[in-house]
Formats: sequence, C-alpha cells, structure tokens
Amino acid sequence: MSEKNKRGLTTRKPLSNAIDKELYDRLDQLHKETKVPKSKLLDEAIELLLEKRKG
Repeated sequence: MSEKNKRGLTTRKPLSNAIDKELYDRLDQLHKETKVPKSKLLDEAIELLLEKRKG
C-alpha cells in the first residue's frame, strides 16, 4: 500500500520541514483562535508567498 493510501491523502501531499520557533508559536496561536487547521493556514501562506514572488 502506498504512503498516500495509508494516510488517506488524495488531494494533499505530506511535507516535513522545520520552521522558526516563534513563527510556529504564532501559527499555533492563530490556529487556536480561528480553529482553522494549520495545513490550511500554511496553504494560504504559501499561496500569498508565491503570488508575491511571481512578479
């Protein structure tokens, strides 16, 4: 069985990385305040970064 099937991911790709501790704490706090999953918050942040760097 593939890793994708084990985790049930069909439209997402797992990513492992390390980020600054303060940024993580701020992300965690935003998640707690908004109840938006961290993965969705990261999607939004990456979209904004890609749009900014596009031009």
